[in-house]
Amino acid sequence: MIKIDGEFIESVSLKAKTAPRRRINYNFHPFPEDTLQRMLNAMEPETYIQPHKHEIPDKTEVFFCLRGKLLVVEFDENGNIADYILLDSNSQNYGCEIAPRIYHSIICLESGSVAYEVKDGPYNPQDDKHFAPWAPSENDPKAYEFNEKVLQQLNISIKP
Repeated sequence: MIKIDGEFIESVSLKAKTAPRRRINYNFHPFPEDTLQRMLNAMEPETYIQPHKHEIPDKTEVFFCLRGKLLVVEFDENGNIADYILLDSNSQNYGCEIAPRIYHSIICLESGSVAYEVKDGPYNPQDDKHFAPWAPSENDPKAYEFNEKVLQQLNISIKP
């Protein structure tokens, strides 16, 4: 049995705070070839996840907020916000499911946030994510500005 308790979540979260990308995955699935990918995503507000979609092969992705606050945003093909949800375990917005072929991103709104993610496998870094051409890449200096623009459009702020 794998137990996901407060101590375990805190240990993963502490690693995210010191990681260069300001986030870290803890995989429960033992192999990239597994057909069901299960992981914790611990992240900090300074992280940026480039909008992407999972297609060819199509994959569904599910997020549950275990701690903190996370904004999950879906975009249309032109980069316009199509839908969003503010995940917060305290407000009973626990999770969401992203259909295949939908551009999406997560913006961390509170330090120490942790999501449980489930995604169809297998994982192949060559075709797992198709990044949005209208969004900056992860290492682009304007990446964080992209997050700020989305937050401004939705009138949402980050809590450090």
